[in-house]
Amino acid sequence: MNTDTSSPPSADAASSPVERAFRLLRYIAEGGSTANLSDVARQIGVNRVTVMRLIESLKAAELIQEHPAGGSHRLGMPFLTLAASALGASDLTARARQILPVLVEQTGLSAFLAVLEGAEIVYLLCETPDTPLVTRIRAGSRIPAHHATPGLAMLACLPKGAVQARYEQHPSNERPADWATLDATLDVIRTNGCAWSFSGLEAGVDSCAAAVCDSRGGVLAALSIAGPNTAFSVDESLRMRVETSVKNAALTLSRSCL
Repeated sequence: MNTDTSSPPSADAASSPVERAFRLLRYIAEGGSTANLSDVARQIGVNRVTVMRLIESLKAAELIQEHPAGGSHRLGMPFLTLAASALGASDLTARARQILPVLVEQTGLSAFLAVLEGAEIVYLLCETPDTPLVTRIRAGSRIPAHHATPGLAMLACLPKGAVQARYEQHPSNERPADWATLDATLDVIRTNGCAWSFSGLEAGVDSCAAAVCDSRGGVLAALSIAGPNTAFSVDESLRMRVETSVKNAALTLSRSCL
């Protein structure tokens, strides 16, 4: 007869500390808010005390940092730098390192690779022509997704409900001012296969971006091209060349990830 009356092992006991830390990092990377620790505990399958310890440990290692708006956390730059270094050996980033110089050669403009983190994008790679820089964007730059073409291109790959969910932890003044307008913009991007901005992020800088997706349509990253609007004014064929180049490059990169 079994007289063991002890409780079954908890989810915490059945997983390693590394696995629990990874669950929390993935939760934060996908835009999850850490404002409510009990909710986080339910979402990642650990107890509240463990969540508190994980947050403190990850903060101490600079893998996460407090969100500027307060009340939550986001991935820290050391973690993103580490991830970018690790991705350097992956098909996606290794192939992107080959593609970006080709985009620069084809257009004479700057080319970028960006990824989506919650409701923000992070630029991982940047390739520039041998001309004076016209943009402040650098590898490591972080921008609200709806403010830049790579972010818009990636948001267009998500279901509408998922787009709004990514902004839940952001204060109202950091969210899109008009969801209906954003939805209409994303519909146009889905139809055209790319996102355009004319002095939208930086005055005098135009940009075009297309999403990189996996075989199931899941968004992986985005490629973008940016340059001075004067370049487009003096060369009427440049806009079509930029759009064709970035869409073809994104498709090529997507196929390399199949």
